[in-house]
Amino acid sequence: MAPWIFLLFTFVAVLNAQAALKQMSLAECCRAGQEHGQTSQDCASLPLLSEFPACRMAQEQCCTAVLERSSCEQGIGLALGEGTCEVLSGNACETRSAKMCCQCCILGREALADGLSCELKLPVAYQCGAVSHQCCLQGLAEATGNGTLALENKLPNDQDEDPLNDKCTNTQCSQRCLGNNSCGCFQGYRLKPDGRNCEDINECLLGAHHCQLGEQCINKDGSYRCQREASCGTGYELTDSNICQDIDECEIGTHNCGQELVCRNTQGSFRCQPRHQCGPGFFQDALGNCIDINECLSQSAPCPARQTCINTVGSYVCQRSSPSCGRGYHLSEDGARCVDVDECMGTDGACAGHNCINTVGSFRCQCRAGYTFNSISRACEDINECRHFPGRLCAHKCENVQGSYQCSCTMGFKLASDGRNCEDVNECESNPCSQECANVYGSYQCYCRRGYQLSDVDGTTCEDIDECALPTGGHLCAYRCHNVPGSFQCSCPPVGYTLGPSGRSCQDVDECLTATHNCTESESCFNVQGGFRCLSFECPDNYRRAGEMPVRCVKSCPPNDAACLSDPVQSISHTVISLPTFRDFVKPEEIVFLRTNSPAHTALRPAFPSIIFDILAGNVHNSFDIVKRYEQSMAVGVVRQVKPITGPFYTVLKLAMNHVMSGVVSYRNIVNVHIYISEFWF
Repeated sequence: MAPWIFLLFTFVAVLNAQAALKQMSLAECCRAGQEHGQTSQDCASLPLLSEFPACRMAQEQCCTAVLERSSCEQGIGLALGEGTCEVLSGNACETRSAKMCCQCCILGREALADGLSCELKLPVAYQCGAVSHQCCLQGLAEATGNGTLALENKLPNDQDEDPLNDKCTNTQCSQRCLGNNSCGCFQGYRLKPDGRNCEDINECLLGAHHCQLGEQCINKDGSYRCQREASCGTGYELTDSNICQDIDECEIGTHNCGQELVCRNTQGSFRCQPRHQCGPGFFQDALGNCIDINECLSQSAPCPARQTCINTVGSYVCQRSSPSCGRGYHLSEDGARCVDVDECMGTDGACAGHNCINTVGSFRCQCRAGYTFNSISRACEDINECRHFPGRLCAHKCENVQGSYQCSCTMGFKLASDGRNCEDVNECESNPCSQECANVYGSYQCYCRRGYQLSDVDGTTCEDIDECALPTGGHLCAYRCHNVPGSFQCSCPPVGYTLGPSGRSCQDVDECLTATHNCTESESCFNVQGGFRCLSFECPDNYRRAGEMPVRCVKSCPPNDAACLSDPVQSISHTVISLPTFRDFVKPEEIVFLRTNSPAHTALRPAFPSIIFDILAGNVHNSFDIVKRYEQSMAVGVVRQVKPITGPFYTVLKLAMNHVMSGVVSYRNIVNVHIYISEFWF
């Protein structure tokens, strides 16, 4: 209900360090600001009360708090009287504060109207929640006629009535009974919406406390207490009465004094003092140790003129002064004067082997070539020519040595006669490669002849390439590949084949053509892949031989042989084909073509017979099929190998070419295909 309280809390936190010193003056400035805000309702023209900026801040904040409290009360009054917040007017800041309090009060009344708890369950600011809670309780008090439900919670003293009297026969009150079945609460509590139980009033949140500037309000059950905000500082503690009192570190044992020291308490701290005092000529440090005083340094001229002060433990002595000779001089034999020291004399020499020249009070060195004189260390130091002249002395690498430098070359080069440049080394002269060597600038490269490759191990040895083991080695030779040093050789099966002109392919030997077969006169020689076959074909009864290669038997019936004449088979043929084992069988292979001599039956030629091709026998595992196609109106039967077959393999495929007229086979030609498949593939 009182937003200015929260502004003051923020302000006090900012000025925490000054509040303890200027509490009274700031309180007076605050009261002046409050009075100005109440009388003029304006904080723009505050009178100047003090030269301190903090006083001006207190005036402005306290004046603004008064105006905001007044604006909030105006908004609450408008919400309770009009039920709307649309008619608010004034400056932007005051209108915003009044509108916030007006809207939050309406939210509290709406919660009461909906039968909800007066504790607003919305994530709003604390001041909005407090205003909503107050308006909700005030509405509940008006609805029940119980004035004890108001926010201020004005209740009788604890001694007025007995909370267990018989005035509340039907209501169980948690704290106090007021009669007529009405309950009340003790001081510091307020009645909950159930009308029976009580809850603590947070005076700190509602601003209903009396804590002064620089104090923090801490809520307690049924009350509150004020605690000083500013820290008491190191060495002090805050009592229950808000007073900073000194902590006696010596008494409670929180000091760090050693065993040789005694703790003495002071305001806000403590001191460690030694148990024993030091004698004359000593001073005592923080740990109680006795430290000698150097009287020769701490006192002004403790000894008479021409005498030297010498410090001793706990005192000092005075001695007669002798001439003090500087560097490069020493006392004469009578001790009365300083004479020059000849640093160049002696066996070692001051210049370590370089030419030494003595001067009065000093010396100088004449350094050899490659050295330079260091005036600080007074010695001859080596000159690092490689660092002083980078890239100008040597062609490749420069290495510093005492008094000079040396040039060297990288691998593959040698130092030239001038000692600075580098020349290429011809490594091939030493035969580092097993076959061919090519010198390059600064290195060399080994090469191999055809059929060899350079070793990955040393890069100089040539190793034979096994062409047969390469991924493409399976395609180098038709049959077998044999690796030889630097190359490869192909071979063919030992019988029935010979190596072709390319040296890679294998050619079948036609034993029938070269007359290297052993067939008899009654047998016919048929060449097959890798060999030959001696076959003898005889025509069956009622057939005569009409051709040799292929052998063809045509029908020849005796006169009046009705059975022979009615047999539709008109001819029987024999032919031989030889095939390899197909290595990569991916699609059907066409091996035999059956052709007719007359046009085939079509829709345009209905008078011609239909040609039907069929396999009658010998189709092992259905490895073959026959399809029909047309070439220039002629039907052609194409025999195909549809499955892979691994040789050696032999079968007689019996094929039929049927001529059909009106659904009846008019005549038929039989073709016996003798198929030989070799076990080799090429």
